[in-house]
Amino acid sequence: MPARNPKPWVPRVAGLLCYLLGLFDILSAIFPRVRHLQPVHKFGHLVPGLQVNPYAVAASLIVGVLLVSLAHALRRRKHRAWMGVVALLTTSIAVHLFRREPFGGIVLYFLVLVLLIVYRNEFYALSDPKSRWRAIWTFWAMLIGDIAIGLVLVSARADRIIGDANLLDRINHVVLGLAGISGPMHFRGDNYGDYIYFSLFGLGLLTVLVTLYLFLRPAEPAARLTQDQEVEIRALLQRHGQRDSLGYFALRRDKSVLFSPTGKSCIAYRVVSGVMLASGDPIGDPEAWPGAIRAFVERAERYAWIPAVMGCSEQAGEIWHREAGMDALELGDEAVVEVADFSLEGRPMRNVRQMVNRIERQGYVCEVRRLRDIPSEEIVLIRRLACDGRSTETERGFSMALGRFGDPSDGDCVVVTATKDGEIRAVLNFVPWGKDGLSLDLMRRDRSADPGLNELMIVAALREAKTLGVKRMSLNFAVFRSALERGERIGAGPVLRRWRGLLVFLSRWFQIESLYRFNAKFRPVWEPRFVAFRQTRDLPRIALAALEAEAFLVLPSLLRRGPKEEADAASLRTY
Repeated sequence: MPARNPKPWVPRVAGLLCYLLGLFDILSAIFPRVRHLQPVHKFGHLVPGLQVNPYAVAASLIVGVLLVSLAHALRRRKHRAWMGVVALLTTSIAVHLFRREPFGGIVLYFLVLVLLIVYRNEFYALSDPKSRWRAIWTFWAMLIGDIAIGLVLVSARADRIIGDANLLDRINHVVLGLAGISGPMHFRGDNYGDYIYFSLFGLGLLTVLVTLYLFLRPAEPAARLTQDQEVEIRALLQRHGQRDSLGYFALRRDKSVLFSPTGKSCIAYRVVSGVMLASGDPIGDPEAWPGAIRAFVERAERYAWIPAVMGCSEQAGEIWHREAGMDALELGDEAVVEVADFSLEGRPMRNVRQMVNRIERQGYVCEVRRLRDIPSEEIVLIRRLACDGRSTETERGFSMALGRFGDPSDGDCVVVTATKDGEIRAVLNFVPWGKDGLSLDLMRRDRSADPGLNELMIVAALREAKTLGVKRMSLNFAVFRSALERGERIGAGPVLRRWRGLLVFLSRWFQIESLYRFNAKFRPVWEPRFVAFRQTRDLPRIALAALEAEAFLVLPSLLRRGPKEEADAASLRTY
């Protein structure tokens, strides 16, 4: 359990000392000159890893690699990393005492060990849930690191090499040495040759043991919404779904969920790269939000994850600040169209009106229906169009995308199809927003279809909204909308203009400006959305985690958490 009064400096200092000790062990083992530098030679008896015995130096190299590997996890308060470092330090001290070496050789090890034991309650975080695919990635990463260290190791003392050895010979010697086999290279001095052999074999053995541990340990399941949890969330949305247009997206089945102690509120989230990422506002009764937020923060602290919220409202941002001490930064604006106020008449709507009239004259016809009213055969055709119309292999979306189409449980969704000559050429899917609202989920069209179909379908949905009992409609989310709008006004300052210029440049890849321009066509009400975070230095990691969750940054298949069909959890599924 987390310490009652956590001391942030303890894991930072412990992680730094662990890293420095490990790095110095590696450097002193690879480069003998380090051990003979005047300052090092003078105080060498105080630093582990500076022994001149080749076998001890080989052992210190292995210990150094382990300490460097564990330093980051120790800084994140991971309990298993604490156990590993304590075991390493204790073993090293025991070996020194068994060999009756001077006590000065273990002073730093002893001081770090005392620090870790005294403040053991500061290292409470559990290991991150990971699948066995982690073992494969770790094996290749460690193998590449072993080869790099090995090449430096066999090349550091050129005067000890007998004969000529080119790069291929050295790589061959390192790879064979990692497997415990003597390579083609020969060195002057039996002790030095033994040191090279045991160092390489130790690195290889360490890689195999770590890989086996990761592969054989029980695999934690990926984030999945259970059927019972989905029933509870739907009940909360039935009572309080009108509060947040993003509420229905909590039903994505690749999210986990935490409920408040009373069960009247919950938060859906996903852990991405050590960031516990929630989206939108908590679901349920606002009076129960603090309980769900405390459960969210406790879970983050238990695993030493970085808590963050993407796209929360101003009201939720205030509660996150009060209950969790999190700051809020305006992320962008959500475009909400009031059905009663929408009209194609007037000069401001001229461009949309002309585009809609032109596309209608080309023979396109729109149909607006609830999902439950669409025949199953047509659903299959729509799903196929939605999959074929993706611009990337991976389905994008996390905070404003449901990630599926055609599920019978989503019968209240509203689907807009545009057909020409009896063929479906484009589709929109809206999810329920309470009892009288809709929120845009999916927007796809045939790549050969004429431009303007999206505008036509949105106008068709707005025209039929009253028949469906819909009073408001949420469109796309425009990131940094206010900066784009204010930056192009007369009198905008140089900083704001440069910021807008950067956003326009990034729009080549992330559709920042184009989404804003598209939304602005319909004269919406702009509702601000915020990102909630604890510390400013966490923002870069949160931004990367959000891009990965939204699938704007896609890891290679080997680095995903499971097979392709599981890793691409946001893909449109067939039911």
